[in-house]
Amino acid sequence: MIRAPRVLRRVVPRTLRGRLSLVALTTAALLMTMLTVVFNAVMDRHLEHQADDELRDRAAAVAMTVDTSGPRVRVLETVNDGLLDANVWIYAGNRLLERPPSTSGDSPVIEAAGRLARQHEHACVTAQAHGHQPVRLCSLPVSGRHAGAAVVTALDLAPYRGSADTLLLGSLFLDAVMLGCTYALTRLSVGRALRPVRTMTDQATQWSAVGSDERFGTEDHPAELARLGISLDALLDRIRTSLRHEQQLTGELSHELRTPLTRIIMELDWWRARPRTDAETRASHEVIAEAAQSLRTICDTLLNEARENALKPGTAPGTTDVAPVLDRLLQHLDTPDQVKTVVETETETPVLQAGTAPALVERILSPLLTNAVRYAHSRVTMSARRVPGAVRIDVVDDGPGVPETFRDELFRPGRRADPGDGHDGAGLGLPLARRLARAAGGDVTHDPRHTPGARFTVSLPAG
Repeated sequence: MIRAPRVLRRVVPRTLRGRLSLVALTTAALLMTMLTVVFNAVMDRHLEHQADDELRDRAAAVAMTVDTSGPRVRVLETVNDGLLDANVWIYAGNRLLERPPSTSGDSPVIEAAGRLARQHEHACVTAQAHGHQPVRLCSLPVSGRHAGAAVVTALDLAPYRGSADTLLLGSLFLDAVMLGCTYALTRLSVGRALRPVRTMTDQATQWSAVGSDERFGTEDHPAELARLGISLDALLDRIRTSLRHEQQLTGELSHELRTPLTRIIMELDWWRARPRTDAETRASHEVIAEAAQSLRTICDTLLNEARENALKPGTAPGTTDVAPVLDRLLQHLDTPDQVKTVVETETETPVLQAGTAPALVERILSPLLTNAVRYAHSRVTMSARRVPGAVRIDVVDDGPGVPETFRDELFRPGRRADPGDGHDGAGLGLPLARRLARAAGGDVTHDPRHTPGARFTVSLPAG
């Protein structure tokens, strides 16, 4: 009982192509077996009817030589009497008048002929001769005014059975050819149908290894492959987002940990340079302890953020639902009474996700939004939309805009268009936003053609 499943697993092919081919072959074999049985049964019945028709025709010809007009039944002699008498029995009641010259004594054929003659009706039966050859017999009653007779004719069925056997062998051979063709064509068709799947699998493996932006899409694909492409694209997006988040986390750890590590190294080098007093040693210990605590805080903060993003259901690590972030920024923004802020998002997209952490999105957008509110006359609009492979967020205001002479220095640290405009700022917000966006795989750009006011566009990888 335990070995049967193991044997079955060994027999069943491991590949989908082999299993589908086996299913098609089994189905075709069952169908062809049924058709072969029905076809040969019909052909046997047809050949039997042909033999019966021939026997009735011969019996009718022989009945023309039987005279039943008188008180006794007489058999008339004819020119072709030898041909008519072959395998023919003529009975007058239960009395045998003539029989084939080649028969004598008792045999199954003679007994069957006697039984047919005594039935006094049209009837046919199959009997076995001494050589186990099938013989077909049919009777034809001949009625008269004073007496009746019966003509029984016999026919050897060996030629008919030979034709039936030939048809059976031919149909079996044709079945074998058809099964072979079915199996070959099924394997070929399934192989061609699965070839795009194999190609897509190989491409997905290559693209996932390097976090490529290549995607399958749904164009020029059948419905089944289109659905597979959508699923693989979603998986590749999550893999790319995870890789990007890992790179961002590594970069942030490297950047944030460099300063406290440098302090520790410098303090140790200073302490070992020459003998120190107890007070100097304690001061060094305090600096080192403070730097180590800073290291621990940085690691805990970054790792907790990464862990929280990874545990969010339905969200890849390092992804952000953009709309709540925009709403939260506006709620915490100090906006003048005369300035109205508006958030616009695509209604066709239920969730607009960017492939960066929420805190990073806020740090990128905050300088842009602060500048927009600072210089706007009456309205600031933030709109988010999805484009192929990215999410774009526009920050638009109706203020004076960026002077044309200052556009080349807009993203340079420490530069301001008008330092004496009465607004606080060191000219570091826009450069910081662009640096953070580019580190995340996106960018921050200014649209010089937009008038009146200014339009800044934040491009972030799609989540």
